[in-house]
Amino acid sequence: MDSYDVVVVGGGHNALVAAAYLARAGRSVLVLEKLDHVGGAAVSERAFPGVDARLSRYSYLVSLLPDRVVADLGLRLELRSRSASSYTPAGDLLVERRPGEATAASFRALTGSDAEFERWRRWYDDLEVLARALAPTMLEPLLSREHARLRVDSVARARLWDQVVERPLGETLEELFTHDLVRGVVATDGLIGTHASLRDPAANRCFLYHVVGNGSGEWRVPVGGMGAVTAELERVAREAGAQVVTGVEVSRVDADGRTAEVEFDGRVVGARFVLSGAAPATLDRLRGREPRTVAEGCQVKVNMLLERLPRFRSGVDPGVAFAGTLHLDESYAQLETAYRESAAGAVPSVLPAEMYCHTLTDPSILAPDLVERGFHTLTLFGLHTPAALFEADNAGLRERLVGRYLAGLDAVLEEPIADCLATDAEGRPCLEARTPLDLEAEVGLPRGNIFHDGLAWPFAEDDDEVGRWGVETDVANLFVCGAGARRGGGVSGIGGHNAAMAVLEAG
Repeated sequence: MDSYDVVVVGGGHNALVAAAYLARAGRSVLVLEKLDHVGGAAVSERAFPGVDARLSRYSYLVSLLPDRVVADLGLRLELRSRSASSYTPAGDLLVERRPGEATAASFRALTGSDAEFERWRRWYDDLEVLARALAPTMLEPLLSREHARLRVDSVARARLWDQVVERPLGETLEELFTHDLVRGVVATDGLIGTHASLRDPAANRCFLYHVVGNGSGEWRVPVGGMGAVTAELERVAREAGAQVVTGVEVSRVDADGRTAEVEFDGRVVGARFVLSGAAPATLDRLRGREPRTVAEGCQVKVNMLLERLPRFRSGVDPGVAFAGTLHLDESYAQLETAYRESAAGAVPSVLPAEMYCHTLTDPSILAPDLVERGFHTLTLFGLHTPAALFEADNAGLRERLVGRYLAGLDAVLEEPIADCLATDAEGRPCLEARTPLDLEAEVGLPRGNIFHDGLAWPFAEDDDEVGRWGVETDVANLFVCGAGARRGGGVSGIGGHNAAMAVLEAG
């Protein structure tokens, strides 16, 4: 029986980070991936037949990937800033990447004074301070809640910790901002991939992850698409000596604290350590245990290729409106209503969603002739559509929701978005959609949850049993290295880094 120092189950981006760190440290590493390619949800694909466009099919932006991981592994990546932060057509609210006079004027036109913009500016200045305090801890042994609070309190304005961590996010936003639309634009960072009321601590946890990334919280565009991130991670892992095998399905994981066995496609290999990049519920199944209950995935993703960007009724430049995050039906009241309705088992009467155009920042994912002809990609991410809604008729509801999302966009456009869609080699519109059940079927995310389960605080509670690095299990030589690790989630590599550090500390 072949044996390795480390066998990594799954070949997602976190698994590749772990493999690269461990192989560079001299460990023998085997990575086993079920699909015919690595990357999990962090991949680029030619989604439309006969069209040379490499879309980031599932995940699409990078915030949490620390510069330290990039430097440690020698990743040749370019992450570009978007030229705008957001645009909300319902109130003609434009937020620049670095809010200045144009943003102030936009707030003034919406609210009638400068007060709301000043509150906005102070809030995000505070969040940058918090991000700089907490981001470095993501690659260190877990802090306790109290130590995390002391770290923030030592540099931040009084009450900031309470506003972000202790009090419901919705309560904080209601206190800080007076305009419903402004509250909603801020609130969306607490709801990406998270099915929760803004009064639920789950929204606070999601919000914290979305604003703490790399010390700034900025969500950047990976040049070449998300597949470029995965390709670099695969390159450095292989060059360091890791063996990466695709197209093999792991069926069993046994670990007793000292040795381990992993079975796949009728073969068995031994290992000193096993790392699981698969979701914790999947690891339960591989260990012969009853899989834990997983928080529902709750998003619809729609990818489009356009022959041109559509014009807006407001007259805003489409190149500005789509460059950052475009908010559709995401006022505070609309978000809460959509949550209540979907939690009750109904499709929301209004569908909150956000959109952005990758190619305004990075046209390299399109063939040069498409760029010359003015083609662009467009990505829509819908909120509060939990997996349970799709169980009766996944395909039918998917189709109906796409129609409703496009109608919602059409309501703010001068021309129907359907008139702007490119067509593939067979004459079909270049549009595809994915529901939580599609994500479960295609990339193995239980219940379509993009975080593998609900996000946990990036620090340890007094009653937690999460171990030193937040990657430990009940067995000393079995670790979680994927999004389901403490401080996992998002395209970050943090779970992979921390699992590798746990292995190296264990010997």
